[in-house]
Amino acid sequence: MPSSYLTAIVAFRDWFLFGGIMEETNIITQVFLPLSLAFIMFSMGLELTLDDFKRVIVQPKDFIVGAISQVVVLPLVAFGMLSVWTIDPVLAVGVMIIAACPGGVTSNLMTYLARGDTALSVSLTAVISLLAVVTLPFIVSFSILHFMDASTAPELPVGKTIIGVFLITTVPVVIGMLVKKFTDRFAKSFEPIARNIATVLFVVIIIGAVASERENIIDYFIQAGPVTLALNIVMMVFAAFLARIAGMGIKQRVAITFECGLQNGTLAIFVAATLIGNKTMMVPGGIYGLLMFATAIVYLFIAKKQQT
Repeated sequence: MPSSYLTAIVAFRDWFLFGGIMEETNIITQVFLPLSLAFIMFSMGLELTLDDFKRVIVQPKDFIVGAISQVVVLPLVAFGMLSVWTIDPVLAVGVMIIAACPGGVTSNLMTYLARGDTALSVSLTAVISLLAVVTLPFIVSFSILHFMDASTAPELPVGKTIIGVFLITTVPVVIGMLVKKFTDRFAKSFEPIARNIATVLFVVIIIGAVASERENIIDYFIQAGPVTLALNIVMMVFAAFLARIAGMGIKQRVAITFECGLQNGTLAIFVAATLIGNKTMMVPGGIYGLLMFATAIVYLFIAKKQQT
């Protein structure tokens, strides 16, 4: 066989085995994941109005307790646990990314099903999602510098991350709100469809994040599974306890508990895979996304029983 043919075959083989996979991975992390996250945030915007943000002013205590629990306490608890937990530094950063993320549409849905204060849940998700544009890059940047060696630590351009998070979270939410405001009839009819699509996309992304590291997933799950589950349970218990001490009603306690226990796993995976470009870092987000459904369902039944 002519050497030119052999060269062509070898080149095609290398592209298929390596370049093709890399191209497919790039398409997933650079196109599918951002578009999916944008649609999920858009679906959240379809459920929001300006009145939801007024909750911050009208009932500030409820919001302040929820915001402090999620923006301040959650990252501190995660950092404290990771400081004494034996875990791969890259996975530790992945856990901190989860802790830096706001709640997602799942927390709103679970609050609704548990007969909690859905308006409080939605307002917390919306406002903290806006705050995350600034808080998330700095928490993640600090985590990379703290847990990883300078020689192996990836660079996280804070400015680029702020812009990326803003474009992929805040802008779609605003667009969704505008659609609801100016085409209310369409928004109401499309909202349940969008929520179902968002749920499917969320599940696909979580499964994809775990499957992408299938060769190491057992080892990663042994390391990151217990700490993510512990973080989830500790924060749900702490949030419920803090809300009770603050004298909040059962519906408000339910909302804050779900907000602190159901983080935006899709955003965590987006930050790890797309903005940082590290597949291992997105594994804790995928594992957390799977485990949080189990704890959320358990608490769902507890919350409904408390209100009967």
